Amino acid sequence: MDLPTPDPDLPHLADVVPSVLAAMGVAGFEGPILLPDGVAGACVLLVDGLGADLLDTYAADAPVLAGLRGQTLQVGFPSTTVAGLAAIGTGCRSGEHGMVGLSFRLPAAGVVNALGWRPDPTGRDLREKLPPEQLQPMPTTFQRAAATGIAVSIISGAQFVGSGLTRAVLRGGRYVGVHALGDLAACVQSAVADGGFCYGYHSELDLLGHVYGPGSPAWRMQLRQVDRLVESIVEGLPRGALLAVVADHGMVAIDPSEIVDIDACEPLLDGVDAIGGEPRARHVYVADGAADSVLAAWRETLAQRAWVVSRDEAISAGWFGDRVGDDARFRIGDVVAAARGTAGIVRWTVEPRLSALVGQHGSLTDSEQRVPLILAHG
Repeated sequence: MDLPTPDPDLPHLADVVPSVLAAMGVAGFEGPILLPDGVAGACVLLVDGLGADLLDTYAADAPVLAGLRGQTLQVGFPSTTVAGLAAIGTGCRSGEHGMVGLSFRLPAAGVVNALGWRPDPTGRDLREKLPPEQLQPMPTTFQRAAATGIAVSIISGAQFVGSGLTRAVLRGGRYVGVHALGDLAACVQSAVADGGFCYGYHSELDLLGHVYGPGSPAWRMQLRQVDRLVESIVEGLPRGALLAVVADHGMVAIDPSEIVDIDACEPLLDGVDAIGGEPRARHVYVADGAADSVLAAWRETLAQRAWVVSRDEAISAGWFGDRVGDDARFRIGDVVAAARGTAGIVRWTVEPRLSALVGQHGSLTDSEQRVPLILAHG
């Protein structure tokens, strides 16, 4: 099988924060992405779902972003928010930070949804039973930067204060909860003007892409608002400051004719103990002795709709980065299925809301993997 592999010529999303901090002269950080030295105040702003292909296609709706567009980054596998935010927060690939999907298996807990920090697909909050700082114990880039004495701020939705994912991968800075584009822009401007470092997050472009599809009229209207947000921040950048805009993944619109419903397909359930991930990137956990038969059944059933590999094959192909820790290895499915083209591997019975979304992401296509790096200097 001809498997996709990481592009050695493209920097990774995980390289962005260390590179910005290195440009600020913060001790202990190196810059895989070359940026001018002497930066005084910086923000890494993550626009959820802003894929490079999407920005290039709809550049007319985002002239500021398109005009500042620099090199292209890759986000790694899976191309989803949990892994992307962890890459930003730890400076590592998914095989190291261990946040290997929207949902994944944990010892004594089963499959857990890392966005909601609850059992998948439903259940009570697990923050007490599964402390996020233990599930992802690696020091974050924000903790390391703050330890040097620099002011670090995390500027994101007020609803995410103290969430499991926030505690797991974004801990270490002062959390500033915001409510809309206006206070997001104002708080970023204030943090940068004071000479500190901040991470900002905007989620609504991704939300509208899921609901209406990437490139839909609603999505394009939101892209215009994001462009105005960035323009407002750029206009207020003091001399020597830096704004770096990135994304955690791109997105594709699922073709209804290319959907496979796991819950209605017995060959995809035989020998399977549990299923994690999402419609474009599935972790399949198998019963003892069933690994070979499950792998064969998923390959035959999905055929050209997905790359279907064993855990070892996925790791060897570099999907999770060059280094894969023991915790991450356990969380990766015995079988991993990454959707091709515009296919979706859904669960209409178990995951009806997730399965109904028009826009999806998680896999290894360029549309999902490649995101823009947008740089503005004061």
